[in-house]
Amino acid sequence: MLLVDDHTIVREGIKRILEPLADWVVTEAATAFQALDRLRQTPFSLAIVDLSMPGMPGLELIRRMKAAYPTMAVMVLSMHAEEQYAMRAFKAGANGYLTKDSAASELAAAVAKVADGGSYVTASLAERLVQQLSGVARAPRHSTLSDRELDVMHRIVAGERLTDIAEALHLSVKTVSTHKSRILEKLQLPNSASLIRYGLENDLGSEDSGFGASARSTPDGDT
Repeated sequence: MLLVDDHTIVREGIKRILEPLADWVVTEAATAFQALDRLRQTPFSLAIVDLSMPGMPGLELIRRMKAAYPTMAVMVLSMHAEEQYAMRAFKAGANGYLTKDSAASELAAAVAKVADGGSYVTASLAERLVQQLSGVARAPRHSTLSDRELDVMHRIVAGERLTDIAEALHLSVKTVSTHKSRILEKLQLPNSASLIRYGLENDLGSEDSGFGASARSTPDGDT
């Protein structure tokens, strides 16, 4: 199993939950680029992937992994409970989606099902996805954003400065500023304050890591 998350405390928590249950041998990666390097060295039947990581975002990593290793199952474990993230993850090729505030027993069941060739999503999230896909629920305005724009928006709403976002995503401040301008334009919002208000109203600013972590830990480099 390949575990991809840029926070040590999250990886350690997941390993403690999963390794005793099915004798999983867990290989860790702190970034998407490390994950791709691990895959070139060793084949894996299952990958657990976070969506919000420095450099290459999780959605792009999923696309690359499924393109190169189409039989590998991918389970997304994310802080994002909003259905827009889940929809994009499944379109990218994910086989399951679970949030980090889920119980350890649900994580174990979800991973086992995905590893066995199945799919997994919580009942509440599945209902919201169906409502949106069927047109019963109107798609939110931020559904028009690109994956990168959605990531930048989340970080702005979470209180990160543009310089911090640029450093985390390995982009220039000018590029991040351009993303911000496009986000405001697409959402028809006048300024940063209205963007933050919109994000909070749509639950796009949560920073809960889950699995016993009361706050986001400091991202590490290699494992």
